[in-house]
Amino acid sequence: MEELDATGLLCPLPVLKTRKHLLALAPGALLRVRTDDPVAVVDMPHFCAEAGHGLESQDEDGTVMIWVIRRGAF
Repeated sequence: MEELDATGLLCPLPVLKTRKHLLALAPGALLRVRTDDPVAVVDMPHFCAEAGHGLESQDEDGTVMIWVIRRGAF
């Protein structure tokens, strides 16, 4: 599973970096993303739904959100 640390970045950078990283992966591959921007709670699920990626899980580790995203076929 690929990893992306987007902590310390503010909207829209976590989503933009996630998008760029996902495009480099094969369809169906998993990406674990770490964010600490409070807006990511809204942005990440919206991005996944709009872009056709699967949001496999969303967990918290203190102030850090950990997202596991499955790259869509697009």
